[in-house]
Amino acid sequence: MDLLFLGTSSGTPTKARNVSGLALLEDSGKGWYLIDCGEGTQHQLLRTSLTLHGLRAIFITHVHGDHCFGLPGLLASAGMARRKEPLDIIAPTAIEGWVRATLEMSQTWLPYELHFHSTETLKEWRNPQVRVEATALSHRVPSWGYSFTEARPDPRLDIDKLDRDGIPRGPLWGRLARGFDVEHDDCTLRSEDYQLFSRAPRRIVISGDNDRPELLREACQNAQLLVHEATYTQTIAEAGKADFGHSTAAQVATFAQAVGVPNLVLTHFSARYQSDPDRGLSIEDIRTEAARFYEGTLFLAEDFLRLSVGRDGEVKLGS
Repeated sequence: MDLLFLGTSSGTPTKARNVSGLALLEDSGKGWYLIDCGEGTQHQLLRTSLTLHGLRAIFITHVHGDHCFGLPGLLASAGMARRKEPLDIIAPTAIEGWVRATLEMSQTWLPYELHFHSTETLKEWRNPQVRVEATALSHRVPSWGYSFTEARPDPRLDIDKLDRDGIPRGPLWGRLARGFDVEHDDCTLRSEDYQLFSRAPRRIVISGDNDRPELLREACQNAQLLVHEATYTQTIAEAGKADFGHSTAAQVATFAQAVGVPNLVLTHFSARYQSDPDRGLSIEDIRTEAARFYEGTLFLAEDFLRLSVGRDGEVKLGS
């Protein structure tokens, strides 16, 4: 499982950073998932090997424009690329009405279906590769974090159980092995009931905008990696220069240390933090503050940073 950051700026883009967008890639290298879609996300995708045909689903954390204004354009481009496969969009309820109205107003007719799932009522979204759960967060508008858990860590069929249950060998076994539920004798056979797994699943938690990291305590259990916004340093917050609804590097680092998550990625940085320390506030100020409170492996995201989460849970820089 790889993460590829497409945008890491808060609120507005900068010359070095686009607004929020993050791709989660399957091990197969074919399918991927998009978490947030700020303006310009499809331009960022042009600088990667990802295709809109391989996009499995889109997850939107909240309705602020730096997290969703790129969505109608990306959907239209997927249609112009002749995508036919239906696309799931997991998002706050208001997103569906806005997207459909925008497409209708612009007379954009998609050659594929959109399947919207309201985050407000979501219990779980899943496919053969991942299980996704949502956690309500604290922001100026309703915001959510998403936890992605590997659905089938190195699976093998439970042949003894298949034989005991009288499931005939052949195509049914093949579909169960690939993670699909099947119908047999008027019953639904769940793939997970007939698979054995040789290791613990990988789990990645990706937060939307949030000023209370502790709300992710349960989601972070058994997670190898937390991605969380750190829009400001504590100094800026205490000076009253920070907008309500965001976390500081110190807040997130303290939380990550307390719950024992071994890898932490900070992102969604205010444009006031520059790469050059001689120009005033520096992105290294965020790193320094977080490192005071967190002893695990710390990453500060930048556009096109790629991280790989290995089967052993170790996080490394990808290529």
